[in-house]
Amino acid sequence: MSFHSHNNHEVHKAAKSSVIAALCLTLFKLFIGWKTHSLGLLAEAAHSGLDLMAAAITFWAVKISAQPADEDHHYGHGKVENISALIETFLLWGTCAWIVHEVIARFSGKAYPEIEPSIWAFLVLIVSVIVDVLRSRELSRVAKKYHSQALAADALHFQSDIYSSLAVILGLIGVSFGFPLGDSIAALIVAGWTFCISLKLAQEAFDQLMDKAPEGAEDQIKEILKTIPEVLEISSLKVRKSGPIIFIVLTIGLDKNMSFESAHRITDLIEEKIQSQFTQASISVHAEPL
Repeated sequence: MSFHSHNNHEVHKAAKSSVIAALCLTLFKLFIGWKTHSLGLLAEAAHSGLDLMAAAITFWAVKISAQPADEDHHYGHGKVENISALIETFLLWGTCAWIVHEVIARFSGKAYPEIEPSIWAFLVLIVSVIVDVLRSRELSRVAKKYHSQALAADALHFQSDIYSSLAVILGLIGVSFGFPLGDSIAALIVAGWTFCISLKLAQEAFDQLMDKAPEGAEDQIKEILKTIPEVLEISSLKVRKSGPIIFIVLTIGLDKNMSFESAHRITDLIEEKIQSQFTQASISVHAEPL
């Protein structure tokens, strides 16, 4: 099973627009941060730089994962989305380490350039918040629609930028009122938020790479089977996810006196009912006589 061409277009469009947005924000923040010597703003620029790399990885991942199964990859290429999410996590951890290192240096007095909280610093952050809100909403919508973990991870990146930008704004306000450490404290808030987000991304990616059953999927499938009286037993039910596709392998028990045609009709009905709840699912149903 693979994405339809329209799905491909919408997913790729969302990923591509994220790359462009992240590139513009990174350059804007980097320039203003360099001019104002704001660690909080430079931390934001580094964060956006990582978002740019993550967006590029996401664009590559959704392009590869949309490819259909082939001779060497019988279950498709969906796992590449999980791998890209892990790469994004490592990038985020690197950002956190750099920010903490710079904060320690400033607290120790080794590096503390005078911060100039100009109107440009506030302007770039306000623009950043607006762009991040728009991008995170669009990415979340497309990710939910097509069950894409790569796009969901990218949306989480932009969402984290919203809160971190607000933290830096508060830090610069503190500097304006004679509290220079406010900028470094804001940078630490950015690092803390980024680290928390990265842990969540890593857990989700690792779970899918280990073929952990999607939460609630097994119970939902069992409830569907209860509506079909001909199903006498559920011998085995295995569920795993690869990219946007859920693979369901099901073994059921049917009356041994049932005709082959009737048994085939029941398995078709099961697939139809499951497919109505899990639109992007690959379903295999095996019937045993009881």
